[in-house]
Amino acid sequence: MQLIYTAHFKKDYKELSDTTQKKTDEKIKLLIENLSHPSLRVKKVKKYQNVLEGSINKNYRFLFQITSEGYLFLRIGKHDILEDL
Repeated sequence: MQLIYTAHFKKDYKELSDTTQKKTDEKIKLLIENLSHPSLRVKKVKKYQNVLEGSINKNYRFLFQITSEGYLFLRIGKHDILEDL
């Protein structure tokens, strides 16, 4: 499965602390291995069709879609990132 990162996601990622970047990398790896792992807390975003969110830690989450090509990562940030989607 291919991993595709939007320009917004890449920009958001660069603004994270090194610790949060490392945790994000771990969570993405876990997502690929097991989409339903409890620590990811993956759920549908009600406001947007076909958008899912996953948890990095209690302060940060990432938004993504599952497409025919793979995982499309849209945004990453604090819980208010839905406002900027």
